Amino acid sequence: MTLVIIGAGAIGGSLGAYLVRAGQDVLLVDSVAAHVEAIRGPGLRLEGRESFTARSRAATPDGLAAALTGEVPATVVLTVKAQDTEKALQPVLPLLGPESVVLSMQNGLNPHAVAGLVGAGRTLAACINSMAADYLEPGRILFGGPGTIRIGELDGRLTPRVAALVALLRDGYVANTEATTNIWGHLWGKEAYGAWLFATAISGEPIADVLDADANRAMLANLAAEVIAVAEAEGVRSEAVDGFDATALRFSSSRDGAAVRRSLTEMATLNRRSHKPRSGIWRDLAVRRRRTEVDAQLGAVVDLGRRHGIAVPLVARLVEIVHALELGERAMHPANLAELRDLDGTSYPAA
Repeated sequence: MTLVIIGAGAIGGSLGAYLVRAGQDVLLVDSVAAHVEAIRGPGLRLEGRESFTARSRAATPDGLAAALTGEVPATVVLTVKAQDTEKALQPVLPLLGPESVVLSMQNGLNPHAVAGLVGAGRTLAACINSMAADYLEPGRILFGGPGTIRIGELDGRLTPRVAALVALLRDGYVANTEATTNIWGHLWGKEAYGAWLFATAISGEPIADVLDADANRAMLANLAAEVIAVAEAEGVRSEAVDGFDATALRFSSSRDGAAVRRSLTEMATLNRRSHKPRSGIWRDLAVRRRRTEVDAQLGAVVDLGRRHGIAVPLVARLVEIVHALELGERAMHPANLAELRDLDGTSYPAA
C-alpha cells in the first residue's frame, strides 16, 4: 500500500527517506520540480545524524494522479507549511476514498484546516518536536533527529489506525513515537514552545543562547504563558514538549521560578546538542527569504485570545516584528528581543 507524503522538505523528505530504507512503498510529492527529479534520479540524500541515500517514487502535484495509477491512497501524510495546506491538498482530494486518512504533521493548529477540507473523520494529527531537520537544496535534507512524535485522533480516541501509524513511524523513523489521547494538548504545548523559537529567530542568535540568557527569562516565560492561557480558554490542557514544561510556565500566583529556569535550561541543552543551532523560522527569514508560518501559528493565538477576551501583548508584538522582518522593514538583531523585554516589563511588572 502506497504511503503518499505531500511536501518532501525537511520533515516529509526525511520521513520518506527513512521509510523507503525500511522497505515501505512511498510516493513523495513536492512542488519543486528540481527536487522531484533529484529524488527520482540520484536519490534523496540525508545528512546529519546519519548519512544515506534513498531512491523513491516522486511526483509534482500535477503528476500525483498519474503516479498513483488509479490506486486510492490509504494514508496521506501532509508536511507542507501551514499556509500551503489548502493548495497542497487540492490534487489529492478527488483521489481519496471513504477509508483514506490524512495525517497532519504540521506546526500550529493546522488539523482544523485539514479537517475542514477532508472531514474530521479522515483527519489525524501529529505533534513533532526537536527534529533538527532542514531542506538544504534539491535532493539534500539535513536531519539531526532524534526528535519526538505524538499521534492522535482529533477526538482523543485510541484507534487501530493511530496504533498502526505509531508502529510504522516508531519502527522506521523516530523511536520516540507514541499515541496520545490529548493531541490538542501536545499541539498547544508545541505552539507555546514555538513562540520561543520565533523569539530566537528575530534576534538572529542561536536558539540555545537566547534560551540560556538570564535577561530573557521573564519575557520568555510570559510569552509562553500567554499561549498557554489561550489554550486553557479553549478548554485544552497543554502538554509538556520534551523539556518544555507547560504546567510550570503557565500564569499562576505560585509559579515556580526554579521550574521555569529548569525548563529553559533543558530546552537550551537540547538545542545545543542539535545539528541545527537555529530554527527553520530563522532559515525562512535569513536564507530562503520567504514567509514564515507566523500567521498560522502565533497569529491564530492572537485571534483566539481576542475572541476569549485575553490580552496577549507579547505574542501580538512578536507577530508584528516577524512581519516586519518578512517585508525587509527591519533586520534580525538582539535589539528585537530587547523590545520584547521592555514590553514584558510594562505588561507584567509583578511577574
